[in-house]
Amino acid sequence: MRRRFTQNSVTSNPTLNGERKALREGEFSSSRNTLALHHISKAFPGVQALANVSFDIRLGEVHALIGENGAGKSTLLKILSGAHQADAGRITINGQEVLIDSPRTARRLGIVVIYQELILVPWLNVAHNLFLGRERQIGRGLLSMKRLHSMAREELSKLGIYIDTDIPVAELGVAEQQMVEITRALSEEAQFLLMDEPTASLTEREIEILFEKIDALRRSGVGIAYISHRLEEIPRIADRVTVLRDGAVVFSRRVSEVTLSDLIAKMVGRPIADHYPERTPSKGVEVLRVEPPSQAQRTRTIRVHAGEVVGLAGLVGAGRTEWAWRLVGASPGKGERVWVFGEEAHITSPSKARELGIGMVPENRKTHGLVLSRTVCDNISMTVIDRLCNWGRFIDRRRQSQISKKYVDRLRIRCPNDNVGVDTLSGGNQQKIVLAKWLARDCQVIILDEPTRGIDVGAKFEMYTLINELSQQGKAVIFISSDLPELISMSDRVYVMHHGDFVADLDAKQTSQEEVMHFASGYFERAAE
Repeated sequence: MRRRFTQNSVTSNPTLNGERKALREGEFSSSRNTLALHHISKAFPGVQALANVSFDIRLGEVHALIGENGAGKSTLLKILSGAHQADAGRITINGQEVLIDSPRTARRLGIVVIYQELILVPWLNVAHNLFLGRERQIGRGLLSMKRLHSMAREELSKLGIYIDTDIPVAELGVAEQQMVEITRALSEEAQFLLMDEPTASLTEREIEILFEKIDALRRSGVGIAYISHRLEEIPRIADRVTVLRDGAVVFSRRVSEVTLSDLIAKMVGRPIADHYPERTPSKGVEVLRVEPPSQAQRTRTIRVHAGEVVGLAGLVGAGRTEWAWRLVGASPGKGERVWVFGEEAHITSPSKARELGIGMVPENRKTHGLVLSRTVCDNISMTVIDRLCNWGRFIDRRRQSQISKKYVDRLRIRCPNDNVGVDTLSGGNQQKIVLAKWLARDCQVIILDEPTRGIDVGAKFEMYTLINELSQQGKAVIFISSDLPELISMSDRVYVMHHGDFVADLDAKQTSQEEVMHFASGYFERAAE
């Protein structure tokens, strides 16, 4: 992979280049050439995020860091990146103690981070986001837009991405934004690369491309810390693995010495015998029917029954999320006709969908699912505020608190109390809060758009169990997921989308990943030709 470096690049350092060359030739010990945390502790109000944690990243290796949501993984990376400062402990690079007091200092030391939560500037285009803060690489004086876009396209093409670099990133899908974020990080020279859930929004093809780049970086001598909740990725990409639980290191081994069951047991403190809990389907009356516009030639009618889990499969860009937004009134309809419990419904807004008993857990929780400036209690109860008001004006705080605490307990949301800001919680706990607000509303149709993205294996099992409970209670669940094993295992039926059309209705127990991908990729069209 050809890369571009600046004059003050750490890779232009002869000593570092010599160390990388030696690393490739196996000439120095693992005790040097490391970024290391020594006995790090960090506390937030009411939470001990890290307790006496030691962790290191060696040049030329991938060190996986795993654990449940709230275990302290992201806090550890933020300390290494300069976003947080530790309360106790020290950090060394190549044996020398360093003070990483800001992200700028971290980058100067050759530490680059890809965060789970995107940090792009939404109103700037793709090219500007890729080189934000690094415009001097393009030229001094006036910024050449032609050269900016040319360099942006070049960097994107290295990851097999071909998108219009003049588009504001706000207009891109989550997966495309994630690839822009990854491209920006990989375009910076790095001695140590910290990756927090980089594959959470990517397709299998995009993941393979990313893994190829990670392999190339490792061979060039870059040290990589890799956080992922997809445990199946660990043997593929990592050399070592460390498990955090409740802010402490509980396990650290070479990947070749452990099994998937070992890792799961260490993460959650107990073995999980079956990744997907069993459920006996109980199909009831038709709850939802969506008929396509009359002019549609190929797409089919969607039917969802009480007690049924219906999966929506498709490649990134197939239109699954867009269809869901139209169904809940958040986007203009395209002429679809909707029936809820046998009566035709005209859903023109999310509030109308809520009144009809339709709720949605969106894929981008921070933008569309939460009010980050409010508390856990406020977010859980926001869908039922109309039911909590006395005389239409005053909120019954006692009932509000009861509802909030009920779902904090039921979903095992980790927080000191429900009066803390929702923005202080981990991504997985935030996702649970988005679901909790719709459970509080007692919706009869619940749309889950990538509900397990960025959630650890223990929390995923809890989410799967909850989905089964909802269906057993007679709820109709529409389950959107890019993880095909998950989608097939958890669904009763699977609808497949291709270019905005529903092109197949498959029995989940009889289908396969290959058959789903056959329809999702459009091969049915070629067969017809």
